[in-house]
Amino acid sequence: MKKFHFTLQKLKDYQEQELDRQKNALSLLQADLRRIEEAREVLVGKVAEQGEQLDRVYKLGSTASEIAMRKRYIVTLQQEIHLKEQQAIQKQAEIEEQLSVVVEATKEVKKLEKLEEKQLEEYNLAAGKENERFIEEFVNTQSTRAANVS
Repeated sequence: MKKFHFTLQKLKDYQEQELDRQKNALSLLQADLRRIEEAREVLVGKVAEQGEQLDRVYKLGSTASEIAMRKRYIVTLQQEIHLKEQQAIQKQAEIEEQLSVVVEATKEVKKLEKLEEKQLEEYNLAAGKENERFIEEFVNTQSTRAANVS
């Protein structure tokens, strides 16, 4: 009997490659989200640092223009934080969408794997039957030869 070959192997290989591509795309989106969140955390740290400096400037006494400039800088940083938060929300939505694509691609691969398992079972069953037939023929041939020799 010839070696087992899954009839849809090329399709399965393609689906597995597609799944890998989709997983890679998901990983890139997740990495983007991490970078956005890290940038946001840096900005939050800067706001805290600038707030402390502003408190020191108040205590030491400073010009109104310097205080106003520091406040504007803090407001600018807060706006950047808000922008990063919006980017993170958008990226999270993209991640959710890509995750559903990965889930669907995974389902497609699983379907083909189940089909391959079923075909392999059928192949093994047929191979077993063929082996049984071969053994029966062998035994019959041996019996016939033994009867002819006697």
